[in-house]
Amino acid sequence: MAMKISEYRTMWVMVFFDLPTETKLDRKRYTDFRKKLVKDGFEMFQFSLYIRHCISRENADVHIRRVKLSLPPKGHIAIMTITDKQFGMIELFEGFQVSELPEIPQQLEMF
Repeated sequence: MAMKISEYRTMWVMVFFDLPTETKLDRKRYTDFRKKLVKDGFEMFQFSLYIRHCISRENADVHIRRVKLSLPPKGHIAIMTITDKQFGMIELFEGFQVSELPEIPQQLEMF
């Protein structure tokens, strides 16, 4: 029996960042931070905005902790969580054309 996952319980974690890229070391830190986000299942939504779908608040907290552990020493980073219901109300446009929301990834959860 399949249970519908509540769109009020599932979360989207959004990571916004503006990191310096003036020096070679800055660019390396930027690249390392972005690669860690991708390795943890985040996808680029826009430049310097990465998102990840999480099955619950507890699961979102795990990924937020991982982001915090990989913060570079310089730059501005913001982490925000919103419910799947809130994310579903986003209106996306490419020029004057309405754009589709990204698909929710299939995630298996075993307990």
